[in-house]
Amino acid sequence: MIEGLGPVSVRRLIEALGSPKAILEADREELMKARGVGEKLALKILVQRDDLDAGEEIDRAADLGIRIITPLDDEYPQALKSIHDPPIALYVKGRLLQADEKALAMVGSRSTSHYGLNAADRFAYQLGQTGFTVVSGLARGTDTAAHMGALKSKGRTIAVLGGAIDCLYPPENAELAEQIAKQGAVISEYPLGRQADRMTFPYRNRIISGLSMGVLLIESAVKGGSMHTAEAAMEQGRTVFALPGRIDTPGARGPHMLIKNGAKLVETLDDILEEYEFLIPAAEMDAPESAAAARPDVPLSGEESRIVEALWQEPMDIDSLARAMELKSHELSGILLGLEMKRVIRTLPGRIVELSEDLKAGFGN
Repeated sequence: MIEGLGPVSVRRLIEALGSPKAILEADREELMKARGVGEKLALKILVQRDDLDAGEEIDRAADLGIRIITPLDDEYPQALKSIHDPPIALYVKGRLLQADEKALAMVGSRSTSHYGLNAADRFAYQLGQTGFTVVSGLARGTDTAAHMGALKSKGRTIAVLGGAIDCLYPPENAELAEQIAKQGAVISEYPLGRQADRMTFPYRNRIISGLSMGVLLIESAVKGGSMHTAEAAMEQGRTVFALPGRIDTPGARGPHMLIKNGAKLVETLDDILEEYEFLIPAAEMDAPESAAAARPDVPLSGEESRIVEALWQEPMDIDSLARAMELKSHELSGILLGLEMKRVIRTLPGRIVELSEDLKAGFGN
């Protein structure tokens, strides 16, 4: 809660003074014994520490259903302890589990394309099906699609916020945050009342990557928060994956640059799973064979399954779909009618066909 005092400075102060409690009792000269703590920071600590009320902060958090944990607590993720600057404390709504050690982060642009949204939803769903916890930042676009895909798979997902949990951003994701807290956790390192800003978002990215075994970049410009997360992952020794895109799409430039620099190109879930085949027992890595197989409650014929597979990548116009399926127009029309009656697809203006939200959410939810 002390402005200007971060995880690295706290660690150095504890090393110099012996305990966290000593930081709140030491005088200016004692504080300045810690490496990197100059007079300016020492004065900030002295001025602010007497106005802090930890008990009140804990009570306010509890009223909101939030627990505050530190590296001394068993629930604090082991993966975070290994990074250079682990959070001093985490505000947690929901539950962090040991199973979350098998986690993969998914990040990308807030203004991602339809292709990017579909890919985020699909990979998150399949990762959830294979037992991975999907970690993202609850932002608009890619993050939202990733969390929703994981929730639809009945898997776990963790949202890492760029501000306090009681200052949720973006506000329209409040209901999604509640769903995540029930099926995973919403976490922040910021004290209550701290609004998100341009400084807090980049700083939280190290937590997204730090919680995860690897980071999958969906779409991004060459510069931006998602690329910052990928860079943090590299520094932390995590695997970086990237989804290729069209060369004339701005969102493909970030992933393509990462691929040129050694990130692993991802086309299917298998590209991710094979990276961890020696770390995770094979029995835990069984992936759904296809989009259709992931929805066993919807009976589909062979031709219908092929169409669902094609549309899982992106919506298609009917003529292109007919060519891809090597079907005549009247044959395809009959199959599409059946899929529409099953609420598997829907037809948009311009004779565009896409998968229905019912399919993605899972029938009968």
